[in-house]
Amino acid sequence: MADAASRLRSLAERMLGAPLPLRIRAWDGSLAGPPGAPALVIRNRRALRRMLFKPGELGLARAWVAGDLDIEGDLYTALEAVAGSVWERGEDARSLIQALRDPEVRAAGRELLRLVGPPIPPAPPREEVRRRRHLHTRRSDSRAISHHYDVGNDFYELVLGPSMVYSCAYWEDGGSLESAQRDKLELVCRKLGLTPGQRLLDVGCGWGSMAIHAAREHGVSVVGITLSQEQAAYARKRVADEGLTDRVEIRVQDYRDVTDGPYDAISSIGMAEHVGAERYLEYASDLYGLLRPGGRLLNHQIARRPQGDESAYEVDRFIDAYVFPDGELAPIGTTVTQLERAGFEVRDVESLREHYARTLRRWVTNLEEDWGRAVRLTSPGRARVWRLYMAACALAFERNRIGVNQVLAIRTPAPGASGLPLRARTWNT
Repeated sequence: MADAASRLRSLAERMLGAPLPLRIRAWDGSLAGPPGAPALVIRNRRALRRMLFKPGELGLARAWVAGDLDIEGDLYTALEAVAGSVWERGEDARSLIQALRDPEVRAAGRELLRLVGPPIPPAPPREEVRRRRHLHTRRSDSRAISHHYDVGNDFYELVLGPSMVYSCAYWEDGGSLESAQRDKLELVCRKLGLTPGQRLLDVGCGWGSMAIHAAREHGVSVVGITLSQEQAAYARKRVADEGLTDRVEIRVQDYRDVTDGPYDAISSIGMAEHVGAERYLEYASDLYGLLRPGGRLLNHQIARRPQGDESAYEVDRFIDAYVFPDGELAPIGTTVTQLERAGFEVRDVESLREHYARTLRRWVTNLEEDWGRAVRLTSPGRARVWRLYMAACALAFERNRIGVNQVLAIRTPAPGASGLPLRARTWNT
């Protein structure tokens, strides 16, 4: 009888209908596949059961998080190969049913069943969030934010570095991650046109980096809001250490509960992805109502590519189950439309797609270089979630599967004076 790796490789190619671009290293020590390619390490038969009971991305993710599956070789090269073989083939019921009509695929499936042993579905890893309908109530949003951000501030320090900015940096060749994040914060401040004495609302303030930069460098008073208790405690300490308690207030508060406007400017950096399609107009309208006439909003948000049938959009299963519960992405055109429906005049849209790919690769490097400590600070499964999520997202940005955009919008007064110079992009000079 052939070794396990050869059998698995043959089965995979019959089911995929194409050569497998990876090698397979099986639990019996056998190895099969193209020389020099990264190896998919299948540590035990449980990995196969996970993939059998949840074909496609979620089964692979569960096996990865549980440690039943690993990559030997370059992670990015392996993910590129998996993306072409699995993630971009489609996982809807129609494509699965069509594949099962193929006698060759059915025969391979029966052989796989014999190989995996007792057909008992393994329990999902404990890091997985139970799937539910995306309600985006105050309570559900708070739970989702806590799952993602209350992993531990020490862990985020390890991944993000001293800047503690968890969003796309703004790169120049040869710059460090810290300088690129500082440049991104400065870019936001310039687009908002901040001047001393103004009031800034920072929605989704994270660990306080934007609030501190705006107060220290531009002399504004800042209210930063977050739903994460851990973030708020960390941010408040940083504010105190900077001697800015008279100008920066950090609150644990939902954006829907902010009532102390008007503000001169609002920054929302990497927060709107949590809002949800059904709530987005409410989000935009609430921010519009919190601005004074002539006030500016800088909305920094990840976007997906539009689909031919937008009603068929589904959130990424791995991201929803392990990373951002209830997170939703929208095309940039949809975001602009919703901001305009809320009353804003959209004045500038800038794509930073390549910048985010580079940022994510730096975060992955930080994680990998201090892997043992990352595991101790969280758990092996959680650290594996972050490594896979950030590396896969870096590739998604590079391949133009997703993007990130800064949208500058104004609550333009009724007479129509925007307050912007005729050539507005002075912030890039």
